Amino acid sequence: MLIKVKVIPESKKNEVIKKSPDSYVVSVKEKVEKGHANRTVLLLLADYFGINKGLIKLIKGGKQPGKIFEIPV
Repeated sequence: MLIKVKVIPESKKNEVIKKSPDSYVVSVKEKVEKGHANRTVLLLLADYFGINKGLIKLIKGGKQPGKIFEIPV
């Protein structure tokens, strides 16, 4: 399944908020530099969905706040 994720970097805490069945907001403490925020987003999504982070694929938006991830079902 494909999900839309809006990433909010440099937040006070790491969290995943479900907005709709295929839309999420993910807040991360890390800065955008060197992909640190993207790695944390992957870890948070893996924990949220209870799957291995290696199974999650970033489809679109590597350098944008709006991203699309593929999550196996």
